[in-house]
Amino acid sequence: MRGIVLRIVFTIALAGSAASMTLAAPPNIAATIFEKCTGGHRIACVIDGDTLWIDGTKVRIADIDAPEISEPRCASELALGNRATERLIELVNQGPFEMRAWPGHDKDRYGRALWVLVRNGHSLGDVLVSEGLARTWSGRREPWC
Repeated sequence: MRGIVLRIVFTIALAGSAASMTLAAPPNIAATIFEKCTGGHRIACVIDGDTLWIDGTKVRIADIDAPEISEPRCASELALGNRATERLIELVNQGPFEMRAWPGHDKDRYGRALWVLVRNGHSLGDVLVSEGLARTWSGRREPWC
């Protein structure tokens, strides 16, 4: 019985902390059109399947790992990375989404904000995972080749 009570309290605490971790979306995010990043000043664009710029902030989607396109280790990683990039562009352009902080970490070692992108209670990263275009983040990069 004690374990059940502790689990309920822990769940309530998590629910309360998750709600407080939702970040306010920039006021113009709903009207933003994301494209693939190309040189120059980056405000709102997608770099690859798990990294993008949102309102001038470089964001690493915290709950997934997508194949690399800038330094792929094989042709199949590049091909899958390009598909993940195009799909992420589609997903972020389908309408407004929330940005939720990754619990316990606000930035990665490269200085990118760590956020989970959520629409209607569902992670956009999970969509990429379900389509075979990314993996759930395990805490370290795994090879794609």
